Amino acid sequence: MAQDSQHPNAGKEFGEGNYKAAQNYREAQEEFAGDKQKVEAKAREAADAVDGAEGDELAKAETAARDGHPV
Repeated sequence: MAQDSQHPNAGKEFGEGNYKAAQNYREAQEEFAGDKQKVEAKAREAADAVDGAEGDELAKAETAARDGHPV
């Protein structure tokens, strides 16, 4: 990986973080959030899941997460 002269630590990883993966994730999230139709479709999907057959399971998972327990 080439080092960017403006960032002396470019291309290096520190601690437990993977900065490139984090950057890729952020960029993907920003791209998704910028697509209003995609966001609305996913929101409808989530609402349908909560109101549908998965509703009870999702409510239990939410309660467990709020209490700090893994699902």
